[in-house]
Amino acid sequence: MQTPIDNPTFLDRLGIWISGLCALHCLAIPVLPLLASSVFGQTWFERTILSLSILIGSVALIAGAVKYHGKVYPLLLLLSGGAIYWFKDMFGESGEPFTIAVGAALIIIGHWLNMRLCRKCRCCKGKVVSQHLADSRR
Repeated sequence: MQTPIDNPTFLDRLGIWISGLCALHCLAIPVLPLLASSVFGQTWFERTILSLSILIGSVALIAGAVKYHGKVYPLLLLLSGGAIYWFKDMFGESGEPFTIAVGAALIIIGHWLNMRLCRKCRCCKGKVVSQHLADSRR
């Protein structure tokens, strides 16, 4: 039986869903006052979901890099998107939708690239460390 780390596309899909739901949540808060006044509108709730998304994404992207393709740029996109998302109010309240969209897009693109790279490089499947990663260290 495969674990989620053996199948990084499962974690990538999960990460895409969580990031998408997180973005919808953040964009719905100003429109739905009932949602904003509940626990779903609290900063700690948003940061907990974002942290969970970054944690799952990091596991998926590191597993993809180590076991399959050896590329780190999907992880850099994920972490950049997470940082932008974390500081979504850096341009004030009126800029939040833009920063949320950019942060979510970077996270989703990182997952999408990881899925493509993992599917493209099946030559390293079954190995503990990707041959590409081992070659880049030489």
